[in-house]
Amino acid sequence: MSVAELQELEEIKGLMNRGQALGVLTYSEVAGAVAELDLDEADVEELHGFIERAEIELVEEVDPAQAAADVERAPDKRGRRKPKATLDLKPDMTTDSLQLFLKDIGKVRLLTAQEEVDLAKRIERGDLDAKQKMVESNLRLVVSIAKNYRNQGLPFLDLIQEGTLGLVRAAEKFDYRKGFKFSTYATWWIRQAIARALADKARTIRIPVHVVEKLNKIGRAERKLVTELGREPTAEEIAEVTAIEPDEVDSIKRSAQAPVSLEKPVGDEEESEFGQFIADERAESPYERAAEILTKEALREALENLSYRERRVLELRYGLGGEHPRTLDEVGRTFNVTRERIRQIENQSLKKLQSLAEAQKLRDVA
Repeated sequence: MSVAELQELEEIKGLMNRGQALGVLTYSEVAGAVAELDLDEADVEELHGFIERAEIELVEEVDPAQAAADVERAPDKRGRRKPKATLDLKPDMTTDSLQLFLKDIGKVRLLTAQEEVDLAKRIERGDLDAKQKMVESNLRLVVSIAKNYRNQGLPFLDLIQEGTLGLVRAAEKFDYRKGFKFSTYATWWIRQAIARALADKARTIRIPVHVVEKLNKIGRAERKLVTELGREPTAEEIAEVTAIEPDEVDSIKRSAQAPVSLEKPVGDEEESEFGQFIADERAESPYERAAEILTKEALREALENLSYRERRVLELRYGLGGEHPRTLDEVGRTFNVTRERIRQIENQSLKKLQSLAEAQKLRDVA
């Protein structure tokens, strides 16, 4: 679907109008639109771009619920409360257990549309077992989406866990009355959960979620263009594919660069640190410092050939020796003479300096 076609959909128009009027949209509203229209990955990204450009904030209806919550079951026939069931969705998975985990979720049968409705009704009544079954039956969807976010700063297992939290939120928010598939609805929640985790945890310096989305879009376009062109694409070529301005493409790619520690060991024996090889641009260079010392020394030797009064007038007029430059009137008041007399002393002193051998040394240093 083209961008223009997506913008013309009545559901999208209604969603955007509501968001612009209120300044916010809820995740449930956006996820509902995604599911109702059965949008693909590219369309979802375009929709996210519409929301971002309209400066509409995405919010949750309530504070995020704990993924592993205790839900009290209804009384049994004898009126006794059953023990609380807990939803354990964050197993302590290691790399060795990943294959076992994937094998286990592959054995879980996918739900039919009617089973999804039945489970959603039970979830509304607070049935944690129903939520557990809904989530477990859709973990393959989490893995499928998480694969698209690998090598972006978080381990694959972490991506699965973050996506699972999004799946839990989808199970809590799913409205079976609207008639769309749960998997389509849950896709938005899973993507948002993973994108937020990447923005919050994957980098030393946090990058906003909308920038991460653009970065992913640029990355996909870049890989596609490399395949087509056989070379690295320019910012203009990427901009043409992604509809992002070339300057913004460059800016986003710079923001994605991983920071390097100044204490990072370098060299074969790793005895030096990276920071030792970076010059402080604000520091004075050795050449400038040496020139300053030589100039001060030559100036001091030249001024020693003048009388105290002549030397002092020049120091006050030009701010030498730590003084700040002063006007003729200010210097005149210091010596209790007129400004014209100070001007005469100044000119006389400068002429005398020009005739000295030390003056040539000053010119050489300068």
